Amino acid sequence: MTDPKVLFVASEAVPFSKTGGLADVAGALPRALKRLGCDVQVVLPFYRSTRESGIAFEPCLQDVPVEVEGEDLPAAVLRAEMEDGVPCWFVRRDELYDRAYLYGTPEGEYPDNALRFVYFCKSAFSLCESLAYAPDILHCHDWQTALAPAYLRHLYSGSSLFRRTRSLLTVHNLAYQGVFPAADFPKTGLAEAFFSVDGIEFWGKMNFLKAGLLTARLLNTVSPSYSREILTEEMGCGLEGVLAGRREDLFGILNGADYDEWDPGRDPHLPCRYGIDSLEGKQACKAALLEETGIGAGETGAPLFGMISRLASQKGVDLLVEGLPEMMGMGVNFILLGEGEAVYRDRLDELCRAFPGRFVFRCGFDTPLAHRIQGGIDFLLMPSRYEPCGLNQIYGMRYGTLPVVRATGGLKDTVREYSASTREGTGFLFDAYASHAMLRAVDKAVRLYRDGGHLLHARRNCMKESFSWDRAAKAYLGLYERLGGLSPDRKEA
Repeated sequence: MTDPKVLFVASEAVPFSKTGGLADVAGALPRALKRLGCDVQVVLPFYRSTRESGIAFEPCLQDVPVEVEGEDLPAAVLRAEMEDGVPCWFVRRDELYDRAYLYGTPEGEYPDNALRFVYFCKSAFSLCESLAYAPDILHCHDWQTALAPAYLRHLYSGSSLFRRTRSLLTVHNLAYQGVFPAADFPKTGLAEAFFSVDGIEFWGKMNFLKAGLLTARLLNTVSPSYSREILTEEMGCGLEGVLAGRREDLFGILNGADYDEWDPGRDPHLPCRYGIDSLEGKQACKAALLEETGIGAGETGAPLFGMISRLASQKGVDLLVEGLPEMMGMGVNFILLGEGEAVYRDRLDELCRAFPGRFVFRCGFDTPLAHRIQGGIDFLLMPSRYEPCGLNQIYGMRYGTLPVVRATGGLKDTVREYSASTREGTGFLFDAYASHAMLRAVDKAVRLYRDGGHLLHARRNCMKESFSWDRAAKAYLGLYERLGGLSPDRKEA
C-alpha cells in the first residue's frame, strides 16, 4: 500500500490528554508514521483536560449527526495539530466528556462509560462522512475504541465511503476490556444477534474489547512477548479462547520511545545534562535528587533505586512492599513516584515512617520529577506481574539507569541480563512473581554497583540501546500493507 490514509481512533493522546502509556503511543506513533509518508489523522474526545491544556483549538464543524438508540445527539468538532503537522479532530459533547477525569474518579469508573464510548466510536464514522474522508486503515486502540471495527463490519459494510477501509485493533492492556451490563447493549446500535457468545456477550454482560477482537481484520499488542502471553489461560484475562481463534491475525510490535523528550543530553528537567561520554553528569543529577528528596542526607555513596509507577497489583507494588525491608538491609535507598490504589498508598506511607530518609514516596503524577528520577537513580525497579510493553525501562536505559525487571512482556523484550564475564547486557531480570526472586535480582544489582568498572560499562550499554518510534512505525506500516493486500470485495472489516 503506497502512502496509506490512516485514521487513528484513540481515547487519549499526548499532548492533549493522558492517563497512561496509551497516550504516549497515540501521540508519538502518528508522527513517526507521517515521517514514513502515511497520511495520518487522529480523532479524540474533547475532554475538560483537553480544553484546559492551553493548546489552541479551531472550531470546524457543528451539528455532526451521531445517532444513539434512535436519538440524534449532534457533536461539535474542533481541530488542532500535533508536532510534525499531524491533524487531530476532537469530538465535543460536553455532557459526555467535560468531566474532571477521563474514565472515572478515584472511587470508580463513570457509570455511563458504555454510552460515552459508543458515542465516540460512532462519531468517528460521522466525522469521516462530514469530511468526505475515506481512510484506508482504521487504527483503533484498546476497549474504548474496540466497537469501531464492529461498526465497520456490521453497520458500514454497504457504505461506498468505507468500501476499502480495513481495521487494525491495538491492545495496549488486555486486562481492561470495557465490560458493561447487558441492559446497555441497545445503545450500541448493533443487531440483537451480535449479543451472543460468538459476539459481544461475555458471561451475561457485554465486552467491548471482545467485540473488537472478533471483528478487526488484524490485531496487535505492544510487544512480541505479550502477544504470545495473552494466548495462555494465565494471561488471557478470560479472552484467551477468542485470541486463540485469531492467532494467525495477531502480531506483536514493540512500542518506541520519544527521544526528543527523553534524552539526558538536552532534558530541560535535569539539573545537569550528560551523555554516554560525560557520565559524571549523572552523578551530579543523583546528588541533586538526593538533596531534593532528603534521601540519605545527600549521601551519594549508597545505591539509589527508583520506581515510577501506577500503584496497582499489575505493577508488582505488593512485591516491593513485601521486599523493601530486606532491600533496606542491603544498604540501598529508594524513591517511588506514583499514584493509585489507596491500600498501597497507605502501606507506602507506613514504610516511609519505618525508613525515614531512606525510603521516600511521592504520591501523584509529576512529569518533571519523573525525568529527574530517571536521571538521578542508579537502578529502576519494575517487578510487574505482567507488562504489555513498559516505557519507563526504555526511558531509563537512555539515562544510563539499569532496569531491574520481571521477565514478562515488553520488559523481557527490551532488557538483557548483564554478564560480568562478557560485559554484555543492560540490566537484571527475574522470572518468578515472588519477592525472593525480586530480591535476588536486586542483590545482583547492588553487587554490580560496588564494582565501579562494571557499573560504568553497563550504563554505557544501556545508553547505546535504541527503541525509536521510527522502528516501530515501519513495523506498523508492514501491517497496513498486509491489510492493503486484501481485495476490495472481501467482507472482513
